Amino acid sequence: MDISLDAVSEFVAFYGLKILAAIAIFYVGKFAARWLSRLTEKIMKVKDVDLTLQNFVAALVYYAVLAFSIIAALGQLGIQTASFVAVVGAAGLAVGLALQGSLANFAAGVLILIFRPFKIGDYIEAAGQAGVVEKIMVFTTELLTTDNKKVIIPNSSVTGGPIMNYSAKDTRRVDLVMGISYEDDIDRARSIMHEVVTADSRVLKDPAPTIAVAELADSSVNFVVRPWVATADYWDAYFGLTEAIKKRFDAEGISIPYPQRDVHLNQVDKA
Repeated sequence: MDISLDAVSEFVAFYGLKILAAIAIFYVGKFAARWLSRLTEKIMKVKDVDLTLQNFVAALVYYAVLAFSIIAALGQLGIQTASFVAVVGAAGLAVGLALQGSLANFAAGVLILIFRPFKIGDYIEAAGQAGVVEKIMVFTTELLTTDNKKVIIPNSSVTGGPIMNYSAKDTRRVDLVMGISYEDDIDRARSIMHEVVTADSRVLKDPAPTIAVAELADSSVNFVVRPWVATADYWDAYFGLTEAIKKRFDAEGISIPYPQRDVHLNQVDKA
């Protein structure tokens, strides 16, 4: 009986300390996981990282540290954790292979949220689609087209090609091509277009607008008209200047030719 009590005492003393150490490791790890998660969230908030990414990364840090603490606690109890880690790693690999498309979208979403090639409200063109950015999420980006259609693009497609951000700068250049007849006076036409462009309040004085002959086409002499405007005024200026130049040309007798073909018929005398 004394031997049995001694054995029980030794067992409790030996494993009791291990159990207490394992519990301590678990709770310390849990505290560290919560602290690191909050610290990560604060740092990302200071860096003005997107809220969605803040929450996701903070949760990822928390569960990663917590999982490490659990494995360490199990190891303290004498449980072989090598095989456990191997099983978890194999399961993670299998899940990763099954979700590789989603993981690629996630990685691309993280890059978008960190490097910010565009923000909500910008008008962009990406993955063959154009529209105003409505939402930037971890896996997808949502655009609203000019005809009020919602387009949801996987983030890997967004970052997989060129991204054209039309709202990134405060000013934009309006590119117009205006053609006149070969019979019209080039200098007079240029002067008329310069008057129309400079009279528009939306056109910036600096940089100065460019008006120049660009091409001697088949049916017309083509001018490029390139004024600079505020980005918000781009389409109003584009449409307004096109209409104003056409009306002024009509009033001044400057013709805008259209493609035409002269057909000459020759009568052939029959022998």
